[in-house]
Amino acid sequence: MNAPTPPERFDNATAARWWHALPDGRLQCDLCPRECRLHAGQRGLCFVRAREGERMVLTTHGRSSGFCVDPIEKKPLNHFHPGSRVFSFGTAGCNLACKFCQNWDISKSREMDRLMDQASPARIADAAVQSGCHSVAFTYNDPVIFAEYAMDTADACHARGVQTVAVTAGYIHAEPRRALFAKMDAANVDLKAFTDHFYMQQTGAHLAPVLDTLAYIHHETDCWLEITTLLIPGANDSTPEIEALTRWVHTQLGPEVPLHFTAFHPAYRMGDVPPTPTQTLQRAREIGLAQGLRHVYTGNVRDPAGATTSCTGCGAALIRRDWHAITAYALDAQGACPQCGTRLAGRFGAGLDPRALGNRRIPVRLQAA
Repeated sequence: MNAPTPPERFDNATAARWWHALPDGRLQCDLCPRECRLHAGQRGLCFVRAREGERMVLTTHGRSSGFCVDPIEKKPLNHFHPGSRVFSFGTAGCNLACKFCQNWDISKSREMDRLMDQASPARIADAAVQSGCHSVAFTYNDPVIFAEYAMDTADACHARGVQTVAVTAGYIHAEPRRALFAKMDAANVDLKAFTDHFYMQQTGAHLAPVLDTLAYIHHETDCWLEITTLLIPGANDSTPEIEALTRWVHTQLGPEVPLHFTAFHPAYRMGDVPPTPTQTLQRAREIGLAQGLRHVYTGNVRDPAGATTSCTGCGAALIRRDWHAITAYALDAQGACPQCGTRLAGRFGAGLDPRALGNRRIPVRLQAA
């Protein structure tokens, strides 16, 4: 006799936090503002949070789309232990629907078979140490949707003296936001534009929750914050919008928060849009500096001036970069300018890695346990 068919289960699933049952029998996910409401067997828009029986589960806990050792500048983080190595990984799925996604093969994937590498939080922390990494980054897709896995991994990393980095769009509700960023040492948040129209049309989300996340991280946590805005020709690169964005960063977060303007390259559903001209990034940088921001960078292009970190006291060049490679480094161990003693905003002390990767990234495969 055949055994009875068991109830639907998801491999590698772990109980999810932040959900509740509705009177109509559905389960509502309370992780992000989408608030997906699921019938039996359904998944949320992110595809990795699902209903299993009468509970919500995270289906990707312990599974990754791959691991790499990167320079920390690639995240991009220019004021968080410059020159150090970061152990990077992600899972699959995303809670935004960006038409211009640069990692669409991972973040838009609904193929769990892409999650080739399995690793417990402890094994990831061990691999980071063995790889000579100062930190672990949750990246490639958004750690918001695998928050439980990221938090468990952060605990394991901190136990081994390894710091943690979230690369995120910041689309998350208040309660999980408190829990997630309490365990992060640094974050780079994608501020994708500065109009709700852009967010609705291009990402299927809204601007306000992202601004709330930025303000919360900067004012309510010890997590070091940097911001990235990908400028897309004709979509979010107008002078008035850049002025509004940089004014908000200055008035709501302060002049010391680094802001990165990066170049769009045709991808996903916006393959017919041309790449961002370097001049557009340089204009955005000039606007940010004119608004009073002290650290505005350009990215995804070769622009020496836009990659240089300067002293806010005397103007001396403290860190020179060629893409992600540091070519000159003048800070002392406390992050101070050797000429005038002004402390640079950021997190320092790890020291420039003598094995600095420059522009390279090194893929890593974790062996089966």
